[in-house]
Amino acid sequence: MIRRNVRWMTLSLLIFSLSILTGMVYASQSQAKTSAKKVLMVVANPSKATTTGWPVGFWASELTHTYHEFMEVGYDVTIASPQGGKVEFDAFSDPRDKSGYSAHDVLSLGYIHKPDFMALLQDTPKVSQFSVNDFDGIVIVGGQSPMFTFPKEKGLQKLFTEFYEAGKVAAALCHGTALLLHTTLSNGEPLIKGKTMTGFCNVEEDYADQAVGQKLMPFRIEDEAKKLGANFVRKAAFESFAVRDGNLITGQQQNSGKATAQLVIEALGK
Repeated sequence: MIRRNVRWMTLSLLIFSLSILTGMVYASQSQAKTSAKKVLMVVANPSKATTTGWPVGFWASELTHTYHEFMEVGYDVTIASPQGGKVEFDAFSDPRDKSGYSAHDVLSLGYIHKPDFMALLQDTPKVSQFSVNDFDGIVIVGGQSPMFTFPKEKGLQKLFTEFYEAGKVAAALCHGTALLLHTTLSNGEPLIKGKTMTGFCNVEEDYADQAVGQKLMPFRIEDEAKKLGANFVRKAAFESFAVRDGNLITGQQQNSGKATAQLVIEALGK
């Protein structure tokens, strides 16, 4: 009888200990998730270029390479778009495209074969659903569509300003920096006035125009940024490059996703 009671007490103690341990693990996981840095990544909705008549979207590598860096350090990332719903890659940025332009982009191809990731692009939430208080930083992804849609996205412009004025990380890369040309501070001044920034530059636009034999973009980011008083800087065409000026971070073009993410991580911490 005594032995039976001892065994029962030992089993009960073991079960109790396991329940405590499980609770501690769950609490630790919940705390880690709660304390993870939260980043809002914004991609453009599909559109049609007014210059070529082609369907345009966002650039695959500018999302995947940046997103990958954030995943590596455990960030909690939300992918949204101004209008919500399904979003699409620019054709030339898709590694599967018959043009072969981005066939070398193995990382994007890997993400394309991740059903859970691709599901995020099938029904993106609207940017208007979120507040600056929901995140530690915002990253605007580029591509061709931003050049035709972001100048009209007043809500996104306002949200970017709110992140910047709250002292939170406000980042954009490649043609996503087109948003900055229409973003003003609460005092009415252009956000980029007097700021050092980069973006898809004139030399790169020249290359793209020559490659297809016509003008692709309705305006040029480098020219317009300089008109607004920005200190526009760049490296050689299509070389990875990103720059930070306070809490404003910008990347030069589609090869700058990783560099942009690294500056965001440097600013936010892991």
